[in-house]
Amino acid sequence: MDGPDNLAGLELGQGDWRFTPAPAWGTALPAEIQLGDVAAIAVDRNDRVFLFNRGSHPMVILDRHGTFLDAWGTGVFKNPHGLHIGPDDALYCTDDGDHTVRKCTMQGQILLQLGTPATPAPAMSGQPFCRCCHTALSPEGDIYVADGYGNARIHVYAPDGRPLFGWGQPGTEPGQFNLPHNICCDDDGWIYVADRENHRIQVFDRKGRYETQLNNLHRPSALMLFGRTCPVCIVGEVGPYMNVNRRTPNLGPRISIMAHDGTLLSRIGVTPAAGQGPGQFYSPHGIAMDSQGDLYVGEVSSRAWPSLFPDTPPPNPLRRMQKLLRVRATPGAV
Repeated sequence: MDGPDNLAGLELGQGDWRFTPAPAWGTALPAEIQLGDVAAIAVDRNDRVFLFNRGSHPMVILDRHGTFLDAWGTGVFKNPHGLHIGPDDALYCTDDGDHTVRKCTMQGQILLQLGTPATPAPAMSGQPFCRCCHTALSPEGDIYVADGYGNARIHVYAPDGRPLFGWGQPGTEPGQFNLPHNICCDDDGWIYVADRENHRIQVFDRKGRYETQLNNLHRPSALMLFGRTCPVCIVGEVGPYMNVNRRTPNLGPRISIMAHDGTLLSRIGVTPAAGQGPGQFYSPHGIAMDSQGDLYVGEVSSRAWPSLFPDTPPPNPLRRMQKLLRVRATPGAV
C-alpha cells in the first residue's frame, strides 16, 4: 500500500518533477505469484498497473494501491520485454525471447500476433524480428516495432498486421541505430526511439525521416511521453557495466525527465552507485504514469546485478519494481 509506507520528507528530483518513494508498494502478492524481473509496466485508464515480468505469471495486474487483481500469461511468453496499452485498451506485448509482438485483451486473449515464435530473422538482416524490444502506435493505429537486440531496425505495420515499411541499419549516423530499445509516438505522429548504446533518443516523422535527437543521456532504456503534443520525455537510463567506469558517478542508473527540446527538467538517481535504497535503481527498464502523476518503474534487477556488482551476491529479496509518488506541483505547472 502506498500511504503509510512513504519515507516522510524524502523528495527525489527537482522543480515541478519531484517524487517521494513508496518502498513497499506491490510487495503483498499471493504466494503462488512469483514475480520476476519487471521488464515493462503499463497503466490503463482505470489506474490498473500491468507488470510484464519474467516470473511464474508474466502478466501481473495490481491496482494503484498495490493490491493484487489478476495474473495470466503462463506458457505464452518466453522473455517479456516491452508493453504498452493502445487507445482501444489492448495490450501490445513484445517478447524478445520468442521474437514476437502479441496484441492481447486485458484478460490475456491474443487478438493479433506479429512474428513467428522461436523463428528469429538472421541477425542484423533488417528482416523482422530478431529479439524485438518494444512497440508504439501512431495516431492512425499503425504499429511501430523497435527490433533492437539482434537488429537495428524499426518495422511498421498496419493495424491489421500487414507490413508497410521500415527503416534503420547499424551505425551512429542519424537514422542508424545501436540497439533501438524503446519506442513511443506522440499525438502529432513523431516517433521517439531510445537508441540505447548510442546514448541518445532519436526523433523521426511518421515516415521514418530523421528530425532531431535528445542527447546528454547514458544508455536510455525505458521511455514514456507525458503530454499529447511537444511532450515531456521520461527516460530510464542504465548504469555503466565496464570495470573502468562501473563506479563512476553521474552516469546512472537513473531517471531523467526532459522537455521535448532536450532541456533537462529533473533527474532522479542517488549516486555514486546502483542500489536498493530510496532513489536508487538497478536497471530502470520500464516506466509508466497513472492519472495522479505517480511513476511506476520496472527493473531487470537480476539481469543487471552481475554486471553492476560482479563480486557480490544479490540481496534477498532483490527489488524488481518501485513506485514514486508525485509531489504536488506548483500552481500552473505541467
